[in-house]
Amino acid sequence: MSRKVTDKAVGNRPVRHSRIIIVGSGFSGLGMAIRLSQQGRDDYLVLERGHDVGGTWRDNTYPGAACDVPSQLYSYSFALNPDWSRSFSKQPEIQRYIQGVADKYGVRDRHVFGCDMTGAQWNSETSRWDIQTSQGPFTADILISAVGALCEPNLPDIKGINSFEGEIFHSARWDHDADLTGKRVAVIGTGASAIQIVPNIAKQVAHLDVYQRTAPWLLPRADRPYTLPEKLAFKHIPGFQALSRAAIYAVRETQVVGLAKFPPAMLTLEAVARAKLFAEIRDPELRAKATPDFRIGCKRMLISNDYYPALSRDNVDLVTDGIKEINANSIVTTDGTERVVDAIVVATGFHVTDSPVFETIAGRDGRTLAEVFDEGGQQGYKGSAIHNYPNMFFLLGPNVGLGHTSMVYMIESQINYIADAVAQIDGLGLRTVEVRKDVQDEFNAGLQQKLVGSVWSTGGCASWYLDKHGNNTTLWPDFTFRFRSLLEKFDVSAYAVSK
Repeated sequence: MSRKVTDKAVGNRPVRHSRIIIVGSGFSGLGMAIRLSQQGRDDYLVLERGHDVGGTWRDNTYPGAACDVPSQLYSYSFALNPDWSRSFSKQPEIQRYIQGVADKYGVRDRHVFGCDMTGAQWNSETSRWDIQTSQGPFTADILISAVGALCEPNLPDIKGINSFEGEIFHSARWDHDADLTGKRVAVIGTGASAIQIVPNIAKQVAHLDVYQRTAPWLLPRADRPYTLPEKLAFKHIPGFQALSRAAIYAVRETQVVGLAKFPPAMLTLEAVARAKLFAEIRDPELRAKATPDFRIGCKRMLISNDYYPALSRDNVDLVTDGIKEINANSIVTTDGTERVVDAIVVATGFHVTDSPVFETIAGRDGRTLAEVFDEGGQQGYKGSAIHNYPNMFFLLGPNVGLGHTSMVYMIESQINYIADAVAQIDGLGLRTVEVRKDVQDEFNAGLQQKLVGSVWSTGGCASWYLDKHGNNTTLWPDFTFRFRSLLEKFDVSAYAVSK
């Protein structure tokens, strides 16, 4: 039965109530909204702090922004895109795709844009979620978090950073009014964003200093434009695009063997990466700086054909000494060297295991997600539910991340699970559902056991995959088709329920 969104007043404050509220409208939140609409529901809202759908692909507009997952995999299975221009899509094309899907499935009218959720508390008296936002209060019977891991920029804690007088901005909040032409620029970080930014600004700036804490492993980027015959085949030959997608998925899935099952199998990929490094950086000293000291796959594997050549440019320096402090117009490293800069690009990633969002959501016993995770680590059940948070589901929750293939596959698996959960809650007349603590503990014990022999545990690196307790709470340590099978149906028996 569909219960529509309603408004009421509490004191002088108008309160909007919706049966279901989704927070965030990137790939996960938008996909969830579409599925609910396909179920015939009109009793949900999507609260999105931005001005449009898209999430990270709306926000990350830095030079060279592109996906490192093949285009054929980086789309919804129910909305394949025969019009991809190339094998690895760039940010503007991905954002247009997401916008087009939102329009095609007619879910924009269920969105409240410019609505930032600032707090959410479970109300045991009403069995509802009380939600505070920048556009006033809401309540919901069911709350679905679709807040992705790559949404809260991680700013480095560097002495004096606030005293810098030049232009400074995070890669995820690119300042398009800043003209870097002819300036001395510093890029802090050498992760996925930095390796795309550096080649795209190196030709423009007078000098570029790239500050590296840990050298990344780079693999070739097998990127090319699609030919006209390929595009025609994608569009007009039934099943051709789905078959291409399945083939790419199968090839990518073989990496799980080395990542999660038998780490020595990663040596083949490492040999490819070493050969690439040797071929593209001829200077021995620079090559030594750019060579990682951990097994490939332990940290995120990156793909680029132009990063190493950019580092080899005469106007680019790779700095491996740590940053001691930042002054009004310079950066000082731990060896005492001071380098004058006009602008700083901070490419230091995102809050993943310590997202500020965790501090805003309080569960049944009043503790926030941040407090729960601080005490026992970031644990959940099937990445989709967390004990102490009744009637709340998570898209991209704990241990759903991947290091080898498309997150959209995992997102759709979770959408299946949560959509079935909502259907069962209504069908069984349930008032509340909350995953049992013993079930969650058993599930997480199994996950951590699988991670023991993985490359993430034995590869000799520290990464953002790990929480403060040293546990990998980010990645799924198995084949993705097993995750899909695990989430095929909502297992109500794993939950404490009330009517």
